[in-house]
Amino acid sequence: MPTDVVMPQMGESIFEGTITKWLKKAGDSVEKDEPLFEISTDKVDAEIAAPEAGVLAEIKVLEGATVEVNTVVAILAIGGETINVAGAANGVDSGDAAVSGASATATSTEQVVPSPAQGKLRSSPLVRRIAKENHLDLSRIAGSGSQGRITKEDILRYLSDNSAGRSARDTPVSPAPQALLAPPQVAGQGVPMTKMRSIIAERMVESVRISPHVHTVYKIDMTRIAKLREREKARFEQRHGVKLTYMPFIAAAAVQALNKFPIVNASLIDNLIYYHSEINLGIAVALEWGLIVPVIKQAENQSFLGLARAIADLAVRARSKKLLPEEAQGSTFTLTNSGVFGGEFGTPIINQPESAILAIGGLRKEPVVLTDAEGNDTIAIRSMQHFCLGFDHRTIDGAEAGKFMSEFAHTLEGWNRQIA
Repeated sequence: MPTDVVMPQMGESIFEGTITKWLKKAGDSVEKDEPLFEISTDKVDAEIAAPEAGVLAEIKVLEGATVEVNTVVAILAIGGETINVAGAANGVDSGDAAVSGASATATSTEQVVPSPAQGKLRSSPLVRRIAKENHLDLSRIAGSGSQGRITKEDILRYLSDNSAGRSARDTPVSPAPQALLAPPQVAGQGVPMTKMRSIIAERMVESVRISPHVHTVYKIDMTRIAKLREREKARFEQRHGVKLTYMPFIAAAAVQALNKFPIVNASLIDNLIYYHSEINLGIAVALEWGLIVPVIKQAENQSFLGLARAIADLAVRARSKKLLPEEAQGSTFTLTNSGVFGGEFGTPIINQPESAILAIGGLRKEPVVLTDAEGNDTIAIRSMQHFCLGFDHRTIDGAEAGKFMSEFAHTLEGWNRQIA
């Protein structure tokens, strides 16, 4: 008998989700726990698995549509029953999604539009909306879909081919709907923001509006750690199954400094400074489709090896869309590695409601003047790295920020902890 596939509840505070991609099409066989579709919420992007083995009989909610949790998004035929592939499942193009500003259930109902020239025109709601926003006559567009149906690709191709000669009156008054997957980037053409990109944009603007940002930059001598890592990395990976990167050293030093200066781990909530009882360390991870900050909970209780494993595990699952919503919330302090792309340092935006964020710059060898105990100067090649602390000046003064960074630098430059 048929089984409903619903928009899952991805955490207590999440009430809706956007379907970003169907991984199967109507008529496809699926195994239990096989990825069926991808969703985006205000916490994570995730793959949703099929609840049972069967055949995908009908897709009720199309890509780009936002629906409330527990909304039926598809029907699975179970146990070899005969199915009639219907509705959205029948010939709907990837990305032909109904558009929702807040929450709406999308269907694939096609509208048959009479046309004096061509008799009947078939198109989806999304195609008709694009046509309306761009003042297009659908009867002029050749449909490549079933029975001459006009698809999303058809109308986007028509817009691209005819953009140069269009008059000012025909210029779109707004970009294509957010639900639409980004078309090929063409000069002069607006590209819609993805769900994740929109959320990032909102949070960055909100953070800059809320917090008076101040930044302080320290250049730290990482030579001792660089030599230790080079000497131990092969043995560490062989013994523990995880690569020895610089991140667990940096995370451990940050945790030690946060323990000593808890104001940097605090949050300002309703004009009260809230000192967190735990250090929940956010680790910003760059994705091909955006940015996410998975969290190491109670990082103060983790060993060096525990931090190394947690950082590697969260990064892999973030990039493969396997994170749970609770693993990407509740951070009290964030690390972001802008130096991985070659930059000297970045001036990061605070991850609200935190009070501080630490940006990791690029690691480079350079000549440095060293002074010995007798005051003699020598020049040596050292591995140097910039670190930039961004902090909320409402809660943290420059003195506290400086003390925190001095402790952080002292831990890294004089590293004396066991790594395994």
